[in-house]
Amino acid sequence: MASELKDMFRRNQAGSGSPPASEVAADDRLRLLTPLEAEWKNRVHQALLKMMDLSLVGGFEDSEARRQIRETSERLLNEQQAPLNLAARQKLCKAIEDEVLGLGPLEPLLADKTVSDILVNRADQVYVERRGKLELTDVRFNNDAHLMNIIDRIVSAVGRRVDESSPMVDARLKDGSRVNAIIPPLALDGPSMSIRRFAVELLTVADLIKLGSLTDSASRVIQAVVKARLNVLISGGTGAGKTTLLNLMSGFIPEDERIVTIEDSAELQLQQPHVVRLETRPPNIEGRGAVTQRDLVRNCLRMRPDRIVLGEVRGAEALDMLQAMNTGHDGSLTTIHANTPRDALGRVENMVSMSGIAFPVKALRSQIASAIDVVIQVERGEDGKRRVTSVSEINGMEGEIITMSDLFMFERQGLDEKGNVLGSLESTGIVPAFSKRMKERGVELPVELFRLHPGSRRS
Repeated sequence: MASELKDMFRRNQAGSGSPPASEVAADDRLRLLTPLEAEWKNRVHQALLKMMDLSLVGGFEDSEARRQIRETSERLLNEQQAPLNLAARQKLCKAIEDEVLGLGPLEPLLADKTVSDILVNRADQVYVERRGKLELTDVRFNNDAHLMNIIDRIVSAVGRRVDESSPMVDARLKDGSRVNAIIPPLALDGPSMSIRRFAVELLTVADLIKLGSLTDSASRVIQAVVKARLNVLISGGTGAGKTTLLNLMSGFIPEDERIVTIEDSAELQLQQPHVVRLETRPPNIEGRGAVTQRDLVRNCLRMRPDRIVLGEVRGAEALDMLQAMNTGHDGSLTTIHANTPRDALGRVENMVSMSGIAFPVKALRSQIASAIDVVIQVERGEDGKRRVTSVSEINGMEGEIITMSDLFMFERQGLDEKGNVLGSLESTGIVPAFSKRMKERGVELPVELFRLHPGSRRS
């Protein structure tokens, strides 16, 4: 059988079969296999694996390998007289292509642009997030070994590993989507994987205003903040939209500036021509060779950056970031996990303590207050929508307390009949002290942007 399949595979190089599976209608690609289709898929897949051992596709480009797999699968189905119509055969061939070269059962979900997160709890339970809401899908893996094979394929592609000695791993897909996987013995019910989808189309200010995530006044202030080289901390919970806002704000950086980005898993999409992207590296199998965000922050200071963009501050690198902000690297941007602006500053304080250097509380808070100029809070409401809920200025110190002024605050007005949060981001009427610094740097900010809205509760 293997020799016959080998000959058949080679014959495929001379001709072409049915239209490519990629031409199957989108609805059909996203439709799951029936039990009969799944049975035939496994049968053909096993036959193909025997040919894969012969390295028949090892030297092909992805498109050519997919063509060879598709045409060989079609001939196998024809020879064995599989009781499937043309649409089913095309869908089945696409599933086999995905199994051999892609991410198997997850490919239909990755093709669905409405999916923002794919959450594989175990082999037989896969959830997705659409428009901020979780949904259970019918996607299944054959077993834990099948899921582990897909996880290994993902992590090995970026030079990382996952096994019992290193059961947690962060990686990314070719399109930039962020992946986290955790396996037994830490994951009790079998391997688990989370995929945060990569936004192919960057959202613009107009998009966020249309979605109700931002207002025109607040967006103009945020744009001026970036152009005037103020240091910004974006705070929010998991999935609140911190990276989306960071991407948007980075677009306001002038194109003649040198930008250095530092991330655990690269996902920022800066459009400027002069960008250097740095990514951390985990330890090797011997526990050596790790490169942390702190190492990269220290190194980037020697790279003559005009701007430092730190994907997320989460540890001792907070100290180096503060020192950079306080020593001439203005205009730095970073994100942090926190529920309020005040909590964000508290978390920075805690992270500095991870560096092992003991600071007097007042001295540390004074350094934080002088380094960070603006804290922007983002939040995902119970309706699943992501919003900017506050824009705050750091004023300085009063005793041992960092003082802040809220420039814009989201005024919540309840829920409508569909469960959508009602409200808007409104000015508090406070004119920021950094307006003077902006003017000195050639950035004009109209005072009218900070006037109270006539319908505001504060008026």
